[in-house]
Amino acid sequence: MSYEILLGNCIDILEKSNREIDFTFLDPPFNQQKDYALHNDDMPEQEYWNMVKKVCRSIYKITNKGGCIYFMQREKNTEFVLQTLRETGWNFQNLIIWKKRTSAVPVKGKYGKQYQIIVYAIKGERAKTFHRLRIDPELPLNYKYQRDNGIFVTDVWDDIRELTSGYFAGDEALRTDNGERFHKQQAPLALLLRMILTSTNIGDTILDPFAGTGTTAVTAIQTQRYSIAIEIDPKNIECIKNRLKSIRDADNIQKYYKDYTCTENLREIWSNESEIVQKQKQEELTLFNAAG
Repeated sequence: MSYEILLGNCIDILEKSNREIDFTFLDPPFNQQKDYALHNDDMPEQEYWNMVKKVCRSIYKITNKGGCIYFMQREKNTEFVLQTLRETGWNFQNLIIWKKRTSAVPVKGKYGKQYQIIVYAIKGERAKTFHRLRIDPELPLNYKYQRDNGIFVTDVWDDIRELTSGYFAGDEALRTDNGERFHKQQAPLALLLRMILTSTNIGDTILDPFAGTGTTAVTAIQTQRYSIAIEIDPKNIECIKNRLKSIRDADNIQKYYKDYTCTENLREIWSNESEIVQKQKQEELTLFNAAG
């Protein structure tokens, strides 16, 4: 599938856009005083949420009926996210808890923080696309029997590791020549893959208005969806172009195919059979022939 990479302020671009969108991943800066090159991450609270509201309203206008938005934010901002989506026309469906797999962040006088929220909402009364994915995670220690066909994905995601904790970032995290993280808020491929497989079909159009390092686009094109990435920082634009020009081994989503093989219609929504699965079949055939 093809893609677009657009340089500029997403508000300006979206207000002039006449594109039709099926899916949006909205992961804006969290207003946490991060050092962004071309964005003030220390805005007055009301100004910040007014900005986010403009983005949500513009996305809503160009989204097809039944299309969706996945809005990721800090847990402390849940109330503001729900209010923003409601006031801009979106119909709330789920509050997804993305539980981090590393240790909780200690907070003085409160419980430690170990999750982020992702609010899933749609345009209209019913989602035009929602595939009930099945996964087969490791059994809890107190389970006696193996599952026959996995389990449905719920609104608590505790099986996807974040990339923001030291060595846990692994090879997927982009790094500069001196080994430092290129972007400390890089989203993991596995997170975008789950949302895209759930809420889109092959050929749908996917938008990321705060594209960052382009993880949404990298995932979209590998699942044969059309991608629109908007990013204000030219350095990030170059990063996205490089990632899409040649998919790194670390960015190859095929390693996750086996995680969803219990999903009944997986071949319809992810048509390219996993290279890993193909390799496994070939190895099985080789072993079978050798045994015979």
